[in-house]
Amino acid sequence: MTVLVDSWAWIEYFRGTRFGEKARGYIEGEEKVIVSAINVAEVRLFLLRHKRAEEARLIRFLLNTSFPVPVSTEIAVQAAGAKHEKKFGMADAIILATAKMHDAKIVTGDDDFKGQEAAVYIGE
Repeated sequence: MTVLVDSWAWIEYFRGTRFGEKARGYIEGEEKVIVSAINVAEVRLFLLRHKRAEEARLIRFLLNTSFPVPVSTEIAVQAAGAKHEKKFGMADAIILATAKMHDAKIVTGDDDFKGQEAAVYIGE
């Protein structure tokens, strides 16, 4: 199975929370892990704000553990449709479009994805 590990899951993983432990099974498991360029930006911002001393090492880990996917024109077009249909924010719409284009499940605890068929929801 291919999984897109969302920013929410990466942040919980790096924070070492109980939700991060759930994310660990996907990040360190047998699945193929992809990540959107949008996720990379969101996670790096979190690391710069909260784990500055470890930021470079942790972002390298993220990039070496997953396959980063750029935001292509095709993803952008699909994201606009998802935003319109689901009333998501643009970042979440891009994540959803990226996952669909790569036949991946989104590993997240972000409430916007709760109940979505495309998501493996690990939050509460």
